[in-house]
Amino acid sequence: MTALLEVEDLRVAYGKIEAVKGISFKVDAGEVVTLIGTNGAGKTTTLRTLSGLLKPVGGQIKFNGKSLKKFPAHQIVSLGLAHSPEGRHIFPRMTIEDNLRLGAFLRSDKPGIEQDIQRAYDLFPILGERRKQAAGTLSGGEQQMLAMGRALMSQPKLLMLDEPSMGLSPIMMQKIMATIAQLKSQGTTILLVEQNAQAALSLADHGHVMEVGTIVLSGTGQDLLHDESVRKAYLGED
Repeated sequence: MTALLEVEDLRVAYGKIEAVKGISFKVDAGEVVTLIGTNGAGKTTTLRTLSGLLKPVGGQIKFNGKSLKKFPAHQIVSLGLAHSPEGRHIFPRMTIEDNLRLGAFLRSDKPGIEQDIQRAYDLFPILGERRKQAAGTLSGGEQQMLAMGRALMSQPKLLMLDEPSMGLSPIMMQKIMATIAQLKSQGTTILLVEQNAQAALSLADHGHVMEVGTIVLSGTGQDLLHDESVRKAYLGED
């Protein structure tokens, strides 16, 4: 069976500095796969390259059997790969509902769009309660919910989440992670970049540890969660 996403020997550079140095991994339909590692490991660069915001200098990216090499970012979204970016990047002066509608900019099925907006409100009730508010009035955690809801509006085959818990309170982080678990139970395929290794690996079917642009360790989420080197480096245990 062909993987939904296949990354082979991916290399990405900023000028002469190689940020991603030949990584390979795959994501099967219905899986949650996580990339963990410290700042500067190349995780965000990897996601930005998969979504077409950066161009690789080498390697292959195949999504649903198609090479993404020649596709611009908006066409990659239309193929079914959505990206909820680090830092959220919502439109603060627009309403919550208008932000969600922007996520469906490539769609013309009005009844389906309304249905998916309601699904976003079911996932994140606080957004439904405040749908006419400017998105900039939301807390950081609520803005993260909006960014995830907006990404889901394109009806992705694969949802990429970049640091969804960054800067959030422990309670809000738990809510976000519970939502990711809920999406997984509904069959959503997710590629998760997350600094909270414990939370990410607890959710993930498979994980990859990145250091300085390379993958240094791979395994099931549970195997990595119990790996001694991972526990020392990323879970703060001696």
